[in-house]
Amino acid sequence: MQNRNLNRLSVETSNRSRHFWRLNRNGRSRKSTHATSRQKHGAGNGVASRQNKQESFEQAPMYVAVCTYMGFGIVTLFGYFRDFLRAVGLEKCNLAQEREEQKDFVPLYQDFENFYTRNLYMRVRDNWNRPICSLPGPVFDLMERVSDDYNWTFRFTGRTIPNVINMGSYNYLGFAENNADFLKTVADKVQQYGAGVCSTRQEIGNLSIHEELEQLVANFLGVESAMTFGMGFATNSMNIPALVGKGCLILSDELNHTSLILGARLSGATIRVFKHNNMHSLEKMLKEAICCGQPRTHRAWRKILIMVEGIYSMEGSVVRLPEVIALKKKYKAHLYLDEAHSIGAVGATGRGVTELFNVNPADVDVMMGTFTKSFGASGGYIAGKKELVDYLRCHSHSAVYASAMSPPVTEQIIRAIKCIMGKDGTTEGKGRIRQLAENTRYFRARLKEMGFIIYGNDDSPVVPVLLYMPGKVVAFAREMLQRKIGVVVVGFPATPITEARARFCVSAAHTRAMLNQVLHHLNEVGDLLCLKFSRRKRPSSCSLSEETDVGLDS
Repeated sequence: MQNRNLNRLSVETSNRSRHFWRLNRNGRSRKSTHATSRQKHGAGNGVASRQNKQESFEQAPMYVAVCTYMGFGIVTLFGYFRDFLRAVGLEKCNLAQEREEQKDFVPLYQDFENFYTRNLYMRVRDNWNRPICSLPGPVFDLMERVSDDYNWTFRFTGRTIPNVINMGSYNYLGFAENNADFLKTVADKVQQYGAGVCSTRQEIGNLSIHEELEQLVANFLGVESAMTFGMGFATNSMNIPALVGKGCLILSDELNHTSLILGARLSGATIRVFKHNNMHSLEKMLKEAICCGQPRTHRAWRKILIMVEGIYSMEGSVVRLPEVIALKKKYKAHLYLDEAHSIGAVGATGRGVTELFNVNPADVDVMMGTFTKSFGASGGYIAGKKELVDYLRCHSHSAVYASAMSPPVTEQIIRAIKCIMGKDGTTEGKGRIRQLAENTRYFRARLKEMGFIIYGNDDSPVVPVLLYMPGKVVAFAREMLQRKIGVVVVGFPATPITEARARFCVSAAHTRAMLNQVLHHLNEVGDLLCLKFSRRKRPSSCSLSEETDVGLDS
């Protein structure tokens, strides 16, 4: 998590366009806004209240937190003891060290900073970076590897672990597939354009399919214009510095993704962090920003940009979008919405949180999303008013310096969006969206019935199961792999020290049999490792089955 006050970098975006966001002191755009509206501004309020009630963040019993801190304390003590053994030569140190003749130089390797890696991560490194040797669909094959030196190095045995159920990939709609009939158009584009462009779009890398994709994205989102980029992470980190700079204020949710944080830091703007999904915290900061202005000079901020995500990838929570939009309008700020995990995954037709809450997309100033999750491809997009997109084409570092998106990747995205919109002449896309929603609710409801503590919104396909203790995190991942279930486990420093978890990602490609198999083994491992910490009243199995069985196998 970020501290409340982050150090501002001296990087300032130069040569800003006079035609982009000409703002008065109060931050209001002088140009007229997009006139079309699908509904009245208050239409999303009832939906918002229902969505908030569907979110769960149950606290663990006190003894769990105490045992978690004790576990980290014991591991830390043993780490210092092993460092002592290495210092006296009784244990070999496998990490890089400073040479004796360079002791007076500025150190290249910070010994204290590497303490966690050396003594904690290395002991459990076998649970991450596992190599896959098949299509990463609902099931995949793993390359078997073993370590002879306690995870410092690995060697492959030449064998594979087949048919592991994939519960870790962001393949929400199942478009990471190798069906020859579905991928025919992608293969045709490789024949026509080749695999790569080898140029930026501002030079000779702008293809007709790039423009087709951007128009399709704009139509899909219901906005004026859109621009695509070859890398999802860079869509945030390289475009935010083009939108704000010195003299601007960024209000960032404390659980925002690293790409948003990096982009904010590179911009040179002042950054303030509000509590996750906490509208009181956000409004308090907006009031302070309006009343006090910039530090020392107290001049009005050039821009105030609120940055949020649609679905938060570690928590499974959904942004309180109608309330954020209401605050944005009240205080004349701008809104940057990252829909990396929500676009395609939520909403009746897969159009993300704007559709989920029934709000007007024109109320979001900057709509960002990626193609790496629901669309089975790579890259990202920025969408909004035509004025915004035209400005970014000239001033975005990703647009000016990065190579254009690969033609087969572009065609894969076009294929996926047309399928979702029904422009391919089938109902395949609608069926996948419906199946993902049903799978998500079924999986979450069964986990709650079993007694696990899970975080997030009932509509979120990201399902964090809280494990808490460091030893149980490791044991959980190993036990699940023995049962041929591939899971992603996450711990400190990626999460708070007392909230280590396993993050499950539900897909429309998962069948009921697959989910039941995963749930069966989860129930076994939960009992084996004592992971069922929930103290809430559990629904009866009969009523749960009646509620969730409808339509899942359709």
